[in-house]
Amino acid sequence: MDLKQLEYFVRVAELGSFTRAAVALNVAQPALSRQVRQLEVELRQNLLIRNGRGAAPTEAGKLLLEHGRGILHQVERAREELGRVRGALAGRVAIGLPPSVAKAMAVPLIREFRQRMPDATLSISEGLSVSMHESLTNGRLDIALLYNASPSPDIELAPLLEEPLFLVQHRTANRPGPARPKPVPLREVAAMPLVIPSRPNAIRMLVETELANLGCRPQVALEIDGVAAILDLVEDGAGSAILSRNAVTTSAHPQAFTLRPIGSPTLRSRLSTAMSSQRPATLTQKAALQLIRELAHKLLAPA
Repeated sequence: MDLKQLEYFVRVAELGSFTRAAVALNVAQPALSRQVRQLEVELRQNLLIRNGRGAAPTEAGKLLLEHGRGILHQVERAREELGRVRGALAGRVAIGLPPSVAKAMAVPLIREFRQRMPDATLSISEGLSVSMHESLTNGRLDIALLYNASPSPDIELAPLLEEPLFLVQHRTANRPGPARPKPVPLREVAAMPLVIPSRPNAIRMLVETELANLGCRPQVALEIDGVAAILDLVEDGAGSAILSRNAVTTSAHPQAFTLRPIGSPTLRSRLSTAMSSQRPATLTQKAALQLIRELAHKLLAPA
């Protein structure tokens, strides 16, 4: 099995299109199609269903896609280890960050990564914890930061930090709010209309669990995923939100909101680093993980 053919197939299957894959790989589409077809002939299997909208993997293709990602990852790791012999941290590291964390960390992380590991390449993507967990499993990500992640046999978790969550409300000219707002009991939050992400978002699940412990349920005014959209709706008067301080301070209009601490009980969101337990970490990945921990404690830790 030719590694180039395998790489071409994986990219077509992931992007769902020969055209998009040809652009991503910087190869001519006829050459790409020919290589994938040769792989199908060699394996005596149809790997892709070709149609006018693109290409989708067959059952055999899905199986090869799963194995192919792992094979290509191991090849990249071998190249990286060989680079280590000549004294350089090399190879590619793919990191997944929650959107609110990415706003605070992405630029400093890229800058520091380039300074410390000039021979390595870095890929950063934003995502929700559930989707990033899946990407760690299938090899698309090497490292991810996950909120309130549950233990899993295929993921290695390590605690990074905890962030208190706040009741976020619109600050109006008539209600500017005190400099140090008083905590609001969680039971009172249950009576307020909330703009909140849909399940299984980590904050949504935490809020529902803690309210259930009090015998309450949240009053969901709107379900919407994405911090920016939630804050836009809070500013528009649709309801209140429950978010970390960092999510608000890194928004476009942080001055438009008041943050009230939540008590009885306090809501705290747990941020963890996550890596696949199925693939040994390379030295470059370990160095990137250490860099992430340093920057997170500097940029994200509560004051």
